[in-house]
Amino acid sequence: MLLVLPPSETKRDGGRDDTSLALASLGFPALTPQRRTAIAALRALSRNLKAAAGGLRLGPGQRFEIDRNRTLGASPVMPALDRYTGVLYEGLDAATMSPSSREFAGEHVVISSALFGLLRADDLIPAYRLSYNSRLPGVSLRKLWAGPVAGQLAGQPGLVLDLRSESYAALGPAPSSAWYLRVLAEDEAGRRTALSHFNKKGKGEFTRAVIESGIDHGSVDSLLEWAAARGIRLSHGSPGELDLVI
Repeated sequence: MLLVLPPSETKRDGGRDDTSLALASLGFPALTPQRRTAIAALRALSRNLKAAAGGLRLGPGQRFEIDRNRTLGASPVMPALDRYTGVLYEGLDAATMSPSSREFAGEHVVISSALFGLLRADDLIPAYRLSYNSRLPGVSLRKLWAGPVAGQLAGQPGLVLDLRSESYAALGPAPSSAWYLRVLAEDEAGRRTALSHFNKKGKGEFTRAVIESGIDHGSVDSLLEWAAARGIRLSHGSPGELDLVI
């Protein structure tokens, strides 16, 4: 089973002492050439404050994001699951996971990234700023990542559950056999509507529950049976989609 998560635009500072980015140590090594291209373009962009602010869509108070990019090759690293913050990762709450849960996450959780393509949850990365809609000099993020990332996801065995937004999914479409998770609310009349802010929290909490179960689901039926036993309202939605009601 593979759970594919979006990143967050916000990142936690810091990292392990005396460490720095080692591309050769990251998961999905076939993506190394694309990673080198993206990093080189991001460094080039970040040399010019005005160009970087425009290309990265940053406001006046976000100069620190450009500084992060300038030093990303020498900055300390930490596991991707800890680096990313934001609503989904608050719901996931990786800092309180047991060692066995973190091991499971390292094997079954990947994070889609505009800079690295795909990351394993335990891949060690620095803080950086690059979003799906960032503009890099001479590099289209969609053209750079779509084919290689899609190829890596298509090669994964078993159940693939895509929890990304449409914007990040466009950087590397999941195979047709994958399932897309939608988070919904239900009113008293039984009408279901899509959520925005709480969509991310729901995805984080659901991912946490799957990780803590320690079950490597080989099929969507197995996942649905597990969810029903746990009181999690997960069901078939539109073709290729699962609806999570929170």
